[in-house]
Amino acid sequence: MFSLIQLPYGADALEPVISAKTLSFHHGKHLQGYVDNLNKLIVGTEFEQIDLAEIIRRASLPAPTGNPAIFNNAGQILNHNLYFTQFKPFDAGAPSSLPAPTGNLLAQINKQWGTLDAFKKEFEAAGAGIFGSGWVWLAADSEGVLSILRCSGADNPVTRVMPGSTGHLRPILTFDVWEHAYYLDYQNRRPAHLAALWDIVDWKVLEGRYLGQ
Repeated sequence: MFSLIQLPYGADALEPVISAKTLSFHHGKHLQGYVDNLNKLIVGTEFEQIDLAEIIRRASLPAPTGNPAIFNNAGQILNHNLYFTQFKPFDAGAPSSLPAPTGNLLAQINKQWGTLDAFKKEFEAAGAGIFGSGWVWLAADSEGVLSILRCSGADNPVTRVMPGSTGHLRPILTFDVWEHAYYLDYQNRRPAHLAALWDIVDWKVLEGRYLGQ
């Protein structure tokens, strides 16, 4: 059975980028709801004894193997777990461009986008352009090649294999564009919310994900 992930920071640690009120609702109510729903749905099923990523892959398949309700709740749990654990407390003294990624992740970003700023611009535009609710992702294939994905609903990269690659994509970074993630703080200004999130991204966490750690 699954449990609500514990946040690695205090409720007000991400302010003013994400308010304590938004974090309380987003983590304590929305994510808790997905955890409770999934635990009820998988009791006595083949999904009860497998990990979250494998639940998502199996549940995403067509009927009769797949299960849309299980997929939606499991997907949202994985998405939110990755989302909440990629942040660090806001530092008013650090400009948004610092700390920047280093090592392998930065090298690959520069190789594919030229600069970190160019990558950020494309990533924000992808998130702003999602119609309705969903997630924008940075994912890596088995060769370390990066891609930006727009995913609706609870979808995520773990069900996808890029052409010419082997193995499923590995999620590196995600921004949540469901309205409950930002509406209390930004109302309908989704692009402003996306731009502000860079101030709390923990690039050390993302580097670890990129290296498969």
